[in-house]
Amino acid sequence: MNPCSLRPDIERAVIDGFALPLGISPGDITPPTVGYTIEYSTGEGDEPDTYSFYVAVSHERVASIVERVFSLLPAEVCAIVEISSRDAYRQTDIFLSREPIPLDDFLSTWRRWQAVLLEDGSIAAGGNSEDPFVEIFVDQWKGVSIIVPLDMRDDVEGLLTSLGLQEVPETWAVGEENSAMENVRIRPVVESLDGAAADIDDVLLELRRDWQMELNIDPDTNIDAVGRHLGNTLWHAVIGVHGYGEPPEIADMTIWATAGSLGQLETLIDAMFREDGEWAIDEVFSTDRTAFDERPDELRDLPARRRDPGIHLVTIERRGEAPPGPES
Repeated sequence: MNPCSLRPDIERAVIDGFALPLGISPGDITPPTVGYTIEYSTGEGDEPDTYSFYVAVSHERVASIVERVFSLLPAEVCAIVEISSRDAYRQTDIFLSREPIPLDDFLSTWRRWQAVLLEDGSIAAGGNSEDPFVEIFVDQWKGVSIIVPLDMRDDVEGLLTSLGLQEVPETWAVGEENSAMENVRIRPVVESLDGAAADIDDVLLELRRDWQMELNIDPDTNIDAVGRHLGNTLWHAVIGVHGYGEPPEIADMTIWATAGSLGQLETLIDAMFREDGEWAIDEVFSTDRTAFDERPDELRDLPARRRDPGIHLVTIERRGEAPPGPES
């Protein structure tokens, strides 16, 4: 059963017969040439040399092609999700599985959320493995990237040929994809999640749970998208918590803090919970750096330059009682 509903009020863009995902409303762009390209890449360090394939097809064909090319993955994979970031100092968040997961589990979750993954223009996802070095990834435009070691080239070409695809000199015209993205409007596609109002952040949370994912950043540094060290910045965290009473309450806790890294923020939060003793952490929903001008009114007197890390503001929104656990 599909756990989410897509908005019925938006119309799919079709350019000269090439259909785009619902979540992309393009400007004046030229559609790509249908087919696939191949590029040889030299491996770095311990990574092998690879062939990178890129497949571009009209949207009605994407799901069937993705289902077939997932057959190239081995028995265990790591899931990958890239999504537009709410963090003030980077554009994209990358989430990876903490450990390899069974391919069947990966595919089960993919199929459950495929309607969103193949329609929403803010999210890209796929899976990879180290042995063999294989990656299948569906980008925001729902083009399909396939990376394989050299000895798998014939397997991939045979599969793509069986799907009626041919090698082409290029799919999107050189420079066209970048210029198209400059003019594109990304629009939300999720209407509800199991009947309740929802958005892509709710879907991401479900994917993180199912695929056991964490944000792929260095917890001990604080740099922006181009590698500049930022020092202390303002952080905004949202955490699901439960109380120790009977019956236990559940709540959403919002924390505003200054920290010089994600690791330092986590240390501050852990110390706060140990000292308070009233609440325990169930799940961390988000931890994002925030521009100083975006601070809440309660922190309007907070100095712009802060040398010392610390927690400035905590608010709690109670959600009621925790559901009963399984019977013993």
